Amino acid sequence: MLIHMLNLNNVMLGTDDLNTLSAFYSELFQKEPDMKDDTYHGWLVGSTFFSIGYHSEVGNKSKDPNRIMLNFETKEVKEEFERIKGIKGTSVIKEPYELQGAWIATLADPDGNYFQLMTPWDNMMEQPKE
Repeated sequence: MLIHMLNLNNVMLGTDDLNTLSAFYSELFQKEPDMKDDTYHGWLVGSTFFSIGYHSEVGNKSKDPNRIMLNFETKEVKEEFERIKGIKGTSVIKEPYELQGAWIATLADPDGNYFQLMTPWDNMMEQPKE
């Protein structure tokens, strides 16, 4: 039996305000884009390439920000939450909370796209079961 493995190698967000969103994610990732041209900017984040691009069919804020949520792993959810909530354009959706041994916080970027800070999965798998 042949098993095909898929590897998620890129996530792209469309925007009508490339410069604002690029500045936001540069500060979030604490580095300038690894790739930049007139309509697309991108960063290597862990093993995934994260890109934003100008799209003529996208306007204003995200109409359904709960539909797709980006998760960024960190062992320091509370500390990163405090840093990121101070970035211009960030909206706090949910303060850090604990769920079955994991810490999670939900924020939004300037376009209203939701993203979460989350304890790494490997840390959650190591938790003893009660």
